[in-house]
Amino acid sequence: MRRENVNNMPETSRETETVERGRDRQQRAREQQTSRNVVSVVSQFADDNLTLVRNISTALAVAGVIVIARSIRVITKFQAASEIPVRFIEGNVSLRGKVCSITERGIEVEHVPIYLPIISPLLSKHQDGSTSPLLVHLAGVELTPEGKMWLQKNLIPPQTVWLKLVSREDNMLHCLVSQRRQGSMWSYSMNEELLRLGLARRAPIAGLPPGSPLHWRLHKWLHRAEVKAEKKGLGLWKEEGLWERASKALKDNPLLRLMGRIFRRTRAE
Repeated sequence: MRRENVNNMPETSRETETVERGRDRQQRAREQQTSRNVVSVVSQFADDNLTLVRNISTALAVAGVIVIARSIRVITKFQAASEIPVRFIEGNVSLRGKVCSITERGIEVEHVPIYLPIISPLLSKHQDGSTSPLLVHLAGVELTPEGKMWLQKNLIPPQTVWLKLVSREDNMLHCLVSQRRQGSMWSYSMNEELLRLGLARRAPIAGLPPGSPLHWRLHKWLHRAEVKAEKKGLGLWKEEGLWERASKALKDNPLLRLMGRIFRRTRAE
């Protein structure tokens, strides 16, 4: 009897394993059926409410773009130098703007942010309509009186300009200001143009450490423009002619000034 029981044990174990495998297959089949049913229900709902699903997807996409745009501040309108993020200054980001006026302090420019359809109008509804221009100084440039006149002639409101941020000092932005040439697709730097025409002198670039790579690049670039004007004798580098030098020498001669005063007294008597 004992031998018979021992011989029957393997057969009992195999039967148990077979039953358990059958139960596992049935359970997996039920789970797969349930998953197919869920997918079927979701698909049927999406088909029946296609417009709703599309609207939800669009709303989520717009919300995502708004969050990203706000985080990088590409659609924010800056109305003061203090509002511009430090990373914009450090990265020498270019901002677009419209000229408002040319003053003794610098150029007043209204910032024009990047326009994104649908999103920009939505955000503008939540912003007040007040505008305050940015105060901009031409980085590395000291204007002559003739240079100021040239600037007023060539920057007529509301012309569009690009401001490449160099540094910030209090509420003043030091920038490389550029605009598109009339009838051309290419733009030019007004900082360089003023120096190249001899209508300005190079000046220290405020807000930049003297040994920084950007300082040396701008110094070299602006110096090259100034040297061109000096070699050509343009603007403040223009040499006086022979008659002009002679007239100035005679005017400054003490003896001739004394004789002139005596002659005027004689005529008066």
